[in-house]
Amino acid sequence: MGTRVWGCWQGVLSTALLYGSLALFTSILHNVFLLYYVETFVSIYKIDKISFWVGETVFLIWNSLNDPLFGWLSDRAFLSSPQAGSQITNPEVVLKRLKALATNGPLFAVSFLAFWVAWASPGLQFLLCLCLYDGFLTMVDLHHSALLADLAVSAIDRTRLNFHCSVFSALGSFSVFLSYSFWDKEDFYSFRIFCVTLAAFSVLGFFLVSRMLQRRFIKEIHPKQDDASALKELNVGHAPLNHPEKPVTIGQYLKQLSRHRNFMWFVSMNLIQVFHCHFNSNFFPLFLEHLLSDNISASTGSILLGISYIAPHLNNLYFLTLCQRYGVYQVIRWLFMLKLGLSVAMLLAGADHIYLLCVFIASNRVFTEGTCKLLKLVISDLVDEDFVVNRRQQAASALVFGMVALMTKPGQTFAPLIGTWLLCVYTGYDIFERDSVKDSVSGSHVASSSGNPPLRLGCFYMLVFVPITCALLQLVAWSRFTLHGRKLQGIKALRQGAQQGHLIDVKAI
Repeated sequence: MGTRVWGCWQGVLSTALLYGSLALFTSILHNVFLLYYVETFVSIYKIDKISFWVGETVFLIWNSLNDPLFGWLSDRAFLSSPQAGSQITNPEVVLKRLKALATNGPLFAVSFLAFWVAWASPGLQFLLCLCLYDGFLTMVDLHHSALLADLAVSAIDRTRLNFHCSVFSALGSFSVFLSYSFWDKEDFYSFRIFCVTLAAFSVLGFFLVSRMLQRRFIKEIHPKQDDASALKELNVGHAPLNHPEKPVTIGQYLKQLSRHRNFMWFVSMNLIQVFHCHFNSNFFPLFLEHLLSDNISASTGSILLGISYIAPHLNNLYFLTLCQRYGVYQVIRWLFMLKLGLSVAMLLAGADHIYLLCVFIASNRVFTEGTCKLLKLVISDLVDEDFVVNRRQQAASALVFGMVALMTKPGQTFAPLIGTWLLCVYTGYDIFERDSVKDSVSGSHVASSSGNPPLRLGCFYMLVFVPITCALLQLVAWSRFTLHGRKLQGIKALRQGAQQGHLIDVKAI
């Protein structure tokens, strides 16, 4: 009976739907983490400034290195093979990624719980929790993102997969709506129960969906063979472009990557994007508190917070239709220009237009996060270019995603560090010294005597000048990126020709 029900569900759910649902089990936890982890350690666990900076610095190093490390461990066998008859094929790659998701997904959910109970000194717990959580998040994100490049090559199929991810990520963002109802710094018990519930749902989801995808994949490739014989017989299709005599070493791979100009310009742009996305997430509660709290109700603040997390995913559904018509490169360029235009308009309008400020705070995050959702499509195109230019036997998808993260993840750590530093230098407000900033928050006479602007004005200038600076730098870097138009079409045609017979037809399953 159980087998019959399992088979029925597999028949109803498409591969693209199952692939997209994996984003739900990540987003319901990661959105809550981004919004509350800094506030939890600063306001509840009372971490000191030195421990916070040390933790963020170590996290910066680990956060940057674990992506290429895990990518290399995952894909080093795919770069080349000494024997032409033993090459690893695309179906086997996908199965390996699904097994990794089935293991690391539940562990990622368990590591999420370590933040919300004080089990060590604040500084030590901050450091260990960040590194443990990010390690499992990296494994999940690397393999899930790499599947986007491994399951399909055509822009239409990849857009379809990304579409389902956006739908489920939007559903996962409802955890932010709910979290605001449970968040209470004075009584943390309810929030802990809420986090345990989210983690349990995520563990169950990762286990079931990964298992369903594995069964379906093996069944669709060789329905009459068992797992062992299937993996043995999956070597079908045309020969790869080239068979290197020796495996590619890490030094050779880095040399190849350094000559990949589009990769270098992309990571330059994406580093700024990662910084801006996390800056918005880390300081969203601060902007609500000091720019809007006196003029809007708590329920309005909750709605604004929830919309800013859900709207990027819903908006991305529209952006993806634009990508199909105009191309990803052009849509991202328009979003940079829109971010710049809105920020300049808000600067000219000033901080006294409350409703305009509400719209800007939400839209700033919506369009910034919307851009981030499209970047996986660009990285997948870089995977194709790397495969063609370096004549690889198998696309090293996870490794390319990992190397992108190596160059861009520092922006995630720079965001809270630079943000708190700017606020302290510009206004004299130090979030780590609560007693000393009460006067700065309650009255402007302290700001006047110190020569610094009031806290509200300082927050406003941070809110508008950060996106203006980011947009200008990104437009310059993005103008040098050439993997679009006819060049991109040529790259895709070459990869499809080289791996014909290895790729999965997403529409068919």
